[in-house]
Amino acid sequence: MYDLAIIGGGPAGVAAGVYASRKRLKTVFITRDWESQSTVSEGIENWIGTVKISGADFAKSLESHLRAYAADVVDIKAGELAKGVSKAEDGFDISTDKGSYKAKTVLIATGSTRRKLDVPGADAFEHKGITYCASCDGPVFAGQDVAVIGGGNAAFESAAQLLAYCKSVTLLNRSDEFRADPVTVKKVLSNPKMHALRGAIPVEVKGGKFANALVYKDKDSGETRELAVLGIFVEIGSVPTTSFAKEAVALDPFGRIMVDPRTQATSTSGIWAAGDCTDGLYHQNNIAAGDAVKALEDIYVHLHAK
Repeated sequence: MYDLAIIGGGPAGVAAGVYASRKRLKTVFITRDWESQSTVSEGIENWIGTVKISGADFAKSLESHLRAYAADVVDIKAGELAKGVSKAEDGFDISTDKGSYKAKTVLIATGSTRRKLDVPGADAFEHKGITYCASCDGPVFAGQDVAVIGGGNAAFESAAQLLAYCKSVTLLNRSDEFRADPVTVKKVLSNPKMHALRGAIPVEVKGGKFANALVYKDKDSGETRELAVLGIFVEIGSVPTTSFAKEAVALDPFGRIMVDPRTQATSTSGIWAAGDCTDGLYHQNNIAAGDAVKALEDIYVHLHAK
């Protein structure tokens, strides 16, 4: 019986693992791999305390940090995929594709995956013009014409970031109405470098060694047009990795785990969640790590209050 089971090997899970070790909580750490959404980034420049680090090196540094502190406290089960979490008489049962574990408490930190742009050329030019993280990769396109695909808050927030250093930003929205908050829309569209195309449906990404054009269809006229851009930022939503826990905790309509923002506690006593798998308002590496530390503090109090 472990004190704690941590599920997930990204910044949230690793931050929790390091704190669990320091607090001497006997922990089983379950992760399929050490990759987060940022692993694909050529250079992460907003991980506090590190000027710049590649996504691949970021993943390695997370793993090495946890292993340096794991000692005999955190039992790392890498290469295992969580399949389910269920309430047991004295805690919780966590099943994986390779076995099962028992723990008094559980922290779910399994993140989410970006919805990919599904058009010809999108796969071929991923990391060669197509990117899914403006805060990670935006500065690479300083002084360039870029496009943002999407119409929600994430798309407009990405556009706002890009306007700080890009020559122009064109946002393409499939529908006639934006899903982002009206105040945000008004503020971003007021920038003279910002352009928005409504009813614009992406159909192809073109380029040579790198992407250089986005082809889209006008929904009303049916006409196909080409937009010359070197960077294409895709913000069409993400899918939380929570299906294995849907019977254990309450999820919102988007499949995200609902948490108390003060403690990261879920609807089920004894289970917490942190990072991109939750319904938190903002999702970033630093926020995920902070949420996990917050959860660990509450888990420690919970375990020692008995």
